[in-house]
Amino acid sequence: MCCFVASIGLFGPRIAFLLLWIFGTQVDVAYASYSFIVPLLGLLFLPWTAMFYALAYAPVTGVSGFGIFFVLMGLVLDIASYGSGVASRRS
Repeated sequence: MCCFVASIGLFGPRIAFLLLWIFGTQVDVAYASYSFIVPLLGLLFLPWTAMFYALAYAPVTGVSGFGIFFVLMGLVLDIASYGSGVASRRS
């Protein structure tokens, strides 16, 4: 059961971001000035941050206001997911 929860936590945001990238237009619009490498790196290393950035991006203003809060929350979730793996290995 523990391994199942860990795999959901590891692959859940990556699958959600991949589905958003394939079936939605938010990722294409948000990362239009970059190549496909930047969202691919986000998919591999910072999936929560990349997904929240794509969802919070507005074409005219970019990420501003309350969207910055969501991007920072995604960064905290990514750091917490990496930190929980280190903490579980110690105990």
